[in-house]
Amino acid sequence: MFVLELTYTAPVERVDALLQDHVTWLDAHYAAGVFIASGRKNPRDGGVILAVGDDRARIEEITSADPFVVGGVCAYRVTEFIATKTSNELAPYRQQLPG
Repeated sequence: MFVLELTYTAPVERVDALLQDHVTWLDAHYAAGVFIASGRKNPRDGGVILAVGDDRARIEEITSADPFVVGGVCAYRVTEFIATKTSNELAPYRQQLPG
């Protein structure tokens, strides 16, 4: 599993100009089963996305296509973790520690 932390690198007005394209991009990755939660940080200086998958290179490829990145208004920090404990609702995403 991955925590994708977005940090805005441009004024929020430039971010807002790309927001609808960003939401469309989010929707596509929710539909593909990659994203399971997302939202703005408070204060509004970026956002956070929870993503599932085992391939960091694929996750980084996905983030590089975000309209916010393409438009030069945010940078990503990608953190991989092993979700060994979850709520019952997230049980399908539980992982085992490597042997």
